[in-house]
Amino acid sequence: MPRRRFLGVLGAGGGVAAIAAGLAGFRSSGGAVGEASGGEMADMAHPAAAHPVGATATTAEEMDVHHRGGVEAFERNRVAPITSGIGAVDAAFRMEGGRRVFELTAEATSWEVTAGQRVEALAFNGIVPGPTLRMVEGQPARVVVHNRLDQSTSVHWHGQRVPNAMDGVTYLTQEPIRPGGTFVYDFTPGPSGTHMYHSHYNSTEQVTKGLVGALLVQPADTAAEPAADRDYLFILNDGLGGFTVNGKGFPATPAYAARRGERVRFRFLNYGAMAHPVHLHGLTYEVFARDGYPLPQPFRCDTLTIAPFERWDAIVLADNPGTWAFHCHILSHAEGPEGMFGMFSALHVD
Repeated sequence: MPRRRFLGVLGAGGGVAAIAAGLAGFRSSGGAVGEASGGEMADMAHPAAAHPVGATATTAEEMDVHHRGGVEAFERNRVAPITSGIGAVDAAFRMEGGRRVFELTAEATSWEVTAGQRVEALAFNGIVPGPTLRMVEGQPARVVVHNRLDQSTSVHWHGQRVPNAMDGVTYLTQEPIRPGGTFVYDFTPGPSGTHMYHSHYNSTEQVTKGLVGALLVQPADTAAEPAADRDYLFILNDGLGGFTVNGKGFPATPAYAARRGERVRFRFLNYGAMAHPVHLHGLTYEVFARDGYPLPQPFRCDTLTIAPFERWDAIVLADNPGTWAFHCHILSHAEGPEGMFGMFSALHVD
């Protein structure tokens, strides 16, 4: 966004008084946006990393304006999204003979990463990340995939023990789904836990541009998992549009919230090409599963590194009130001279 336009947006927001009011509202309401209800590879040279608002701050006063403006915009986004489109929403399904049936359509679309920053994406059902598929361990599932791209594609069920013919690797287990074509995947979900689905054709482009989504498998015995009052997704990418959480860059990233004393489950998924150490201020992770499998010895930490295509599950006991920063701790992925950007969010405990 050009600097003049950015500062105009800040002016419309009411300046420092509005920032203070927005923060007060955040602390009193405890609301959240984004609850789990490819371009070029991102690196230090990525424009979003060097200049998240498109202009370089040269004085202390300018830097303060940018930093405060980002927080103010984040507060507005918590109340009402400042970008169009929400990724990773739950997919609709229908029941047919005891089987959950989902429909996925792969197609090109324009995706707004931050306000005014649109990128050309490849998406399932028009959103990035794609719809979240919720299945039940042992209950048969069917996913009908339609290809509206100008190239072939396929879908791999990352972490699932499916029949070989359903694994989604072109020419190894199936013919590609050609433009205009459809393929039906039938399998019985398992193991349970936090998993993914993603393209396995020209995946360097197709996956980083958005053809990926969360696949959450509920265990047949629900007592097998830790109890949680809230269940959130924290999906990382470092390709499409820079550094993102749930398909958005700060200040359009989701804001997380909990009531004091609640147990909050975070499902971390990384479909980028880099490892990202995600740090939560003021609170503690109780990490209990990796790649969907329960850990023989759960552990506690405050910074958890998620390698490409790993999944980690952690419980956070919301026992320390306040608004806590929640971000990748490779600092060039989250904060620069113009303030926070990219992989930065917050967890509010009231």
